[in-house]
Amino acid sequence: MNWLQGIRGNARGCLIYEPMFILPYSLYTTYATVYMLRLGVTTTEIGVIASIGLVLQMFSSAASGYLTDRMGRRRALLTFDLISWTGGTLLWMLSQNIWFFVAAAVVNSYQKIPNTAWYCLLVEDTVPEDRAGVFTALQLITVVGGLFTPLGGWFTARLTVVPATRLMYGLAFVSMTAMFLLRHRAVHETEIGLRKMRETRTARWGEVLRDHLSVIREIASSKYVLAVFSVYILNNFQGSLVTTFLSVYLVSALHIPAAWIALFPAIASFVTLFLIYGVVPKLKPEHALRHVMLGFCLSLVGNMLLIFAPLHQIAFVAVTSVLTASGMVLANPFLEALTANSIRDDERAKFLSVLTVLILLFTWPAGVIGGLTYSADPRATFGLVAGTLIVGLCILALLRARHMRPAG
Repeated sequence: MNWLQGIRGNARGCLIYEPMFILPYSLYTTYATVYMLRLGVTTTEIGVIASIGLVLQMFSSAASGYLTDRMGRRRALLTFDLISWTGGTLLWMLSQNIWFFVAAAVVNSYQKIPNTAWYCLLVEDTVPEDRAGVFTALQLITVVGGLFTPLGGWFTARLTVVPATRLMYGLAFVSMTAMFLLRHRAVHETEIGLRKMRETRTARWGEVLRDHLSVIREIASSKYVLAVFSVYILNNFQGSLVTTFLSVYLVSALHIPAAWIALFPAIASFVTLFLIYGVVPKLKPEHALRHVMLGFCLSLVGNMLLIFAPLHQIAFVAVTSVLTASGMVLANPFLEALTANSIRDDERAKFLSVLTVLILLFTWPAGVIGGLTYSADPRATFGLVAGTLIVGLCILALLRARHMRPAG
């Protein structure tokens, strides 16, 4: 457990059980959209369902800061994880047609509330200079989860897509539920959380709305925070497109056998694991902007190559997977740290709530736009991903050129 050395308190409690979420999630997420296709859902409908989920997540995000402060980080995390993920995986496992997936999108949309609570628990007891290490450890857990994705391909090769994916959702239902209960025992309410619970005990929704509007004004008044949040939002937009359409693109456009697509996340994970151990520790947090830019450049090259990938070429797709994954392992922990450090600790829940609403406000059309572009030309969807990365690079370059820093 060397990756946990130096990580204490709630951050340790949050991370130590995270593999119980990441491993089953990594298994089924590769096949989620292919599973929908096999059950008769079209690519356009897949995009619409994704957008419905994002729109509903916007409302849960708007309430997440208030509920996290009112209920406390710990109780909000357990309550809404059980609703959104335990309930969501059960519905996905039992799905028969498009309406099951719509219902699952509704239930799973509550995930933004535990996201805010979990994020607060993860960082509030961690000093700013240690947060990049915490996010790197989190990324390491995610990478290790990716090493097990070929197990999903093994299930698919023997059971076919639908029964294999049902099995993976069932495993996720059991593992995630157990993880929520175990993690609840391992974390404690933060000092900031206890104070916010007292402060919001008599708060009214009008006051909450005014607080959120004041946060928006504060974000708009800081060029640094506005720029960092913009890059964060763009990164989530392109991530939503890739998550929704990559597996469909590999199977239906590049004609890669369904049982083989689980191999690519595993290959990328091996390379990412090497980078985490051999490269990331040598990268200095004070050069975070440079690292994020390099990561975006690698991801851009990977997505551009994917647009021109020849049919049936597993090796070619593996190279693109390595490039995009390498880009994200360089960019994500430093982008997370930049975002976390641009928010004051005593206002973290409200800022995260507003940030998540802004993310969803700009990313909810991703499913519909991606579905329409995919229907017109599957390659156009990944051209859109590349364009988003280019815009993010331009903002980062502007940040570096003007030597912007957080206010205060």
